Amino acid sequence: MWLLLAFMVVFFILPVLWLLLALTKTDQQLVHGSPLSFGSLGNVGTAWSNLIDFQGAAILVWLKNSAIYSLGALVLTMVTTIPAGYALAMTRFRGRRLLLRLTLVVMLVPASTLVLPIYLELSAVHLTGTLWSIILPFSFYPFGVYLTFIYYSTSLPRDLLAAARIDGCTEWQIFTRIALPLARPVIGLVGFFSFVGNWNNYFLPLVMLAKSQSYPLQLGLQELLSSTPAFNPAQGGAALNIQRPELALAIVISILPVLLIFLFSQRTLVSGLLAGSTKE
Repeated sequence: MWLLLAFMVVFFILPVLWLLLALTKTDQQLVHGSPLSFGSLGNVGTAWSNLIDFQGAAILVWLKNSAIYSLGALVLTMVTTIPAGYALAMTRFRGRRLLLRLTLVVMLVPASTLVLPIYLELSAVHLTGTLWSIILPFSFYPFGVYLTFIYYSTSLPRDLLAAARIDGCTEWQIFTRIALPLARPVIGLVGFFSFVGNWNNYFLPLVMLAKSQSYPLQLGLQELLSSTPAFNPAQGGAALNIQRPELALAIVISILPVLLIFLFSQRTLVSGLLAGSTKE
């Protein structure tokens, strides 16, 4: 057990520790110094200043774009995914089994294979290059539908819904006043997975967006990487202010929102993962 824990520390924690310490060093210290040595907090300020100066604070524009794309898609995902999972689990209608099977099939299809048909569809309605070309595809989340379906199928007693109908509740009232409040754990889980997937998505924005001002942060990291002389010698002295510490700082900024959401929602995520594991 101790050997396994030591291996996990080396494999997972040391790279993160190296990344955090890279912010405190100059480029020369990062290359020639001890990998796990601490530089100075002043170097962090210098890296931040150089990063802000890059293309007129482009890092802040990319961060704002990522927030707009991810949160916009998250709202649409929650509006469509939770009712869809509830309908598949708690109602009976013609074509229900077919819809459920199609949802499972789409879950198995790699997202990259859908980029070309999505691009052709959005191009036909002249939405490529706009924020809707990112938000709308992000909003389609079959895994969230499946998670909601599993939760409602195993954790929500049908007798409770029948009692509500006897008391005169409409189907909409049953969903909003009974089913939805009881599904908070799985709603939090679906929201977290959706946000993380949207925030980290790289390939779809790469295909859909042509202007740097519209890039999310993940595409912006690629532009920063190509502007770093250490990784792109063709830059020469054109972008000497963007070195490896600045790139490390941008990476930390890109993972910070996801990390904060995870830290503040651990209890909800755990209860969501366990939701549906037992049948009432």
